[in-house]
Amino acid sequence: MNDQLEMNQYSIRDRIIGFAKNFGLPRLIIAGFLLLLFIAAPLVGADFLTQLTNTINRFSWNAILVLAMVPMVHSGCGLNFGLPLGIISGLLGATMSIELGFTGGFSFVIAILIATPIALVLGVGYGWLLNKIKGGEMMIATYVGFSAVAFMCMMWLLLPYHSANMVWGLAGKGLRTTISLEGYFDKVLANFLQINIGTLSIPVGTLLFFALLAFAMWAFLHTKTGTAMTAVGSNPTFAKAAGINVNKIRLLSVVMSTWLAAIGILVYEQGFGFIQLYMAPFYMALPAVSAILIGGASVNKASIVNVIIGTFLFQGIVTMTPTVMNSMIHMDMSEVIRIIVSNGMILYALTRKTEATR
Repeated sequence: MNDQLEMNQYSIRDRIIGFAKNFGLPRLIIAGFLLLLFIAAPLVGADFLTQLTNTINRFSWNAILVLAMVPMVHSGCGLNFGLPLGIISGLLGATMSIELGFTGGFSFVIAILIATPIALVLGVGYGWLLNKIKGGEMMIATYVGFSAVAFMCMMWLLLPYHSANMVWGLAGKGLRTTISLEGYFDKVLANFLQINIGTLSIPVGTLLFFALLAFAMWAFLHTKTGTAMTAVGSNPTFAKAAGINVNKIRLLSVVMSTWLAAIGILVYEQGFGFIQLYMAPFYMALPAVSAILIGGASVNKASIVNVIIGTFLFQGIVTMTPTVMNSMIHMDMSEVIRIIVSNGMILYALTRKTEATR
């Protein structure tokens, strides 16, 4: 009887150790800290359901931007620090949709239709460049993203926009820094099938939209082309010997990533309620890169599970820490704390970039 009890205890302990190894000790620590924040929230006077709503909302806004990392990681192009290139495509789609006079939910559809060809063209150029500098993709991608944002800072002033809802009032030309989406596609997905339980609000439409794209990505990675993409990322020499066009597959992954970034920023905007231009996209790649690394991905391996876990943990910590800390010290330092926590998470994630978990 005692022997059987000891065997059961060893079995439970082995399962716990096995789970910790598979899930990853760093993720367990971050998840434990996030759980502690949720427990502490009502104790310091913050409404638990409201904070849970904020975390779910931020997850739904950012998840597709993190998903955009997956195809480039699979093809061996590394983490997409050039994400702002796709984001700019989405911003062009959104502003042109408003300029053309479309309103309501239909303006969101038009924004996607306009952003898609722009993202495809920019993605092809971006992919061609990355194929020319194999081995240094992430460094070059960073400067591509930064340069594109800086260039668009000029173009937002020079492009011939005339909509009174977007241009500067006195000058009559040049787009404002922040543009309200009220009357356009503000919360068009978030309000679809939304569930409200007291102060808890779940944006079912946005989550379903992410789930659809995540399933499409999972299905693609299990097709012949998706398998070839994984092979190129794992061993390009073997893939080339097997008859796979390595450059073509890498180019396809970059185009997919750029298009997902364009869709991702449109989803972010509809949840946030505003379009932010000029320098706003400058650092948007860093939280997305950090989220997928925290989720357990590496520079050559990523999965949908990594996207979901990493986005929830990253956005949960960034959302909950300032709220709980403000309630504890009774001072409004939310922005300072958010900057410290978010940059700390980014720094931590980038130091774990070689780690890969299942």
